[in-house]
Amino acid sequence: MTATEYSQELITVAAQAAADKLAHNVVAFDVSDVLSITDAFLIASAANDRQVKSIAEEIEDQLREKLDVKPVRREGEREGRWILLDYLDIVVHVQHSEERSFYSLDRLWKDCPELPLPEDAMATRNRPEDAVVDDAGNAVGYLQDLS
Repeated sequence: MTATEYSQELITVAAQAAADKLAHNVVAFDVSDVLSITDAFLIASAANDRQVKSIAEEIEDQLREKLDVKPVRREGEREGRWILLDYLDIVVHVQHSEERSFYSLDRLWKDCPELPLPEDAMATRNRPEDAVVDDAGNAVGYLQDLS
């Protein structure tokens, strides 16, 4: 069994939204062969709590706007260290870099096939973790570019 076209569409929109907010290391795994509860996981990271929240909000906004879907469950927003958005067909994990390193979801799902992502999302794999955000959590650039 592989992830459905609809799941892939959700992943594509969510990954682009994460890239737009300067997430780093965006990756998607097809977990449909090993889990019966969802088709795919999207994992994205940010260097600070505010940006984690901003990325999760942008993903939620874009999926609502473009595909008219809302998560059935949202967890971790208060702390902003690991926000989970459950859309049934996909589950989105937006993690602070430290949580991502500690919990190592990528290692856990490494045997699952990676799903294709938009070019902007693929480019996040080489993105530095020093994104600069304003008071509202909006990404405004990278520290190295602003110096």
